[in-house]
Amino acid sequence: MSRNLIGTGALIRLALRRDRLVLPLWVLVLGVIPAATAGAYETLYPTAAERQSLGAGMGANPSTSLLYGAAFDLSTAGGFTAWRYGAFLALFAGLAAVFTVTRHTRAEEDTGRLELLASAVVGRFAALTAAVTVAAGGSLGVGVVATLGLAGAGLPIAGSIAFGLGTALAGWAFTGVAAIAAQLAEYSRTANGMGAGTLGALFLLRGVGDASTDLGWLSWASPLGWATQVRAFAGERWWVLALPVAAAVVLTAIGYALLARRDLGMGLVPARPGPATAAPGLRSPLALAWRLHRGPLLGWTAGFAVMGALFGTLASGIGGLVGDSERTIFERMGGAQSLVEAFISATAGILAMIASLYGVQATLRMRSEETAFRAEPLLATPVSRLRWAASHLTFSLLGTGLMVTVAGPGTGLAHGSRVGDVGGQLPGILAAWLAQLPAVWVVVGVTVAILGSVPRLATAAWVVAAAFLLISLFGPVAQVSQAVLDVSPFTHVPKLPVAEFSATPLLVLAGVAAAALLAGLAGLRRRDIG
Repeated sequence: MSRNLIGTGALIRLALRRDRLVLPLWVLVLGVIPAATAGAYETLYPTAAERQSLGAGMGANPSTSLLYGAAFDLSTAGGFTAWRYGAFLALFAGLAAVFTVTRHTRAEEDTGRLELLASAVVGRFAALTAAVTVAAGGSLGVGVVATLGLAGAGLPIAGSIAFGLGTALAGWAFTGVAAIAAQLAEYSRTANGMGAGTLGALFLLRGVGDASTDLGWLSWASPLGWATQVRAFAGERWWVLALPVAAAVVLTAIGYALLARRDLGMGLVPARPGPATAAPGLRSPLALAWRLHRGPLLGWTAGFAVMGALFGTLASGIGGLVGDSERTIFERMGGAQSLVEAFISATAGILAMIASLYGVQATLRMRSEETAFRAEPLLATPVSRLRWAASHLTFSLLGTGLMVTVAGPGTGLAHGSRVGDVGGQLPGILAAWLAQLPAVWVVVGVTVAILGSVPRLATAAWVVAAAFLLISLFGPVAQVSQAVLDVSPFTHVPKLPVAEFSATPLLVLAGVAAAALLAGLAGLRRRDIG
């Protein structure tokens, strides 16, 4: 066994060097957010009556349980913070773990770098061990920072530790999921899709369990449910922490067992062999890009259709469930005076931010093609760099537009059906969704600018997109200053359907997106490929 681990230390140092920007930012941003909200609790809910109203309304409502998880004690700052961020922080920690493991295992095999390393004195299990160690260490870092932040905000030590451990160990469980996905898939994008798809399914499973009295057992089938069932600040149940530890050990062990059964560079689920000759429809860069992007695009679009309909169903019942302070949060995010319309506007913004993550993923596909040496042969033909880039950016830009266009009608139809006014609700809700597109395209433009100018830092685009998402999603709750909120392009989108429409901010955002795109494409034309 020790022979299989030779070189692990060197690969850990290499992974930490490559992630020296992304990993610390994930740790600090995710770890600091709970403490910021805990400090604002007294301001949000200053009286006992408001706290009681919060527990009776939001805490007891299945709709909010579907999103945030079960509320065990909303009468304290710690209990509120654990409810508001427990499931979401575990979700983001799991996502970071999946991407980290895939980046340092399957992606290294895709590019051929791991094969080169394996020809030296590097053991069979060294790369997987290094990736698991870095991902688990990052998850633990998030938990430690969250624990220290909450304790520093004056919350009980026991609850702070329980919250931090619940988050960290959820990341460990999904590190095991990623270890298995990296062995099953033949390509890194497929492994990431498997890991993220599993994460999304388990988040939905947790939501259904928390929202249902008859299916509550489903919460216990998800590591994201375990993170909340620890009951931080509400009579901690320490034994629950054994579940993610056991899951992490078992899943990672399965990953090692599968690794021993496959050849380097191959997946246990082999890719379907293609025909000997290309089909007539595969004779252009755009057709090839469609072949590469169609799976993720269809999967993301289906998910957006479901989420749009779900939020539309919840909208009509949100009005009587919140107190004045919670109303202020939604209205600060949504900018509307009617709480239902503020909720619709806020959810349109949230899903648009998530759509921007697809934009980053689709754009960075160009970088994957470069590093795997598949772009160079294509560009050796009469295909120009700009034409090649345009084929991928078609999906970055129009793909995000498709998601927004699908989710908007889903929300409008679901909400209109609930209130008996589909014709009156649908146009305004669709406009609220379409107004988000310029902000989404700003994220795509920034990604292209980074890719074209400093390709070795292309993964920093994930940090930029995550920063925009976290600022817009958690900034209003934490009551950060307007100057900080203005950093995100999503802050500047008109808060339709109630706020007065203004074309100026949309035109400015579109101009920023266009400028970033042009700067990135200019850099792509000048620099070396690969």
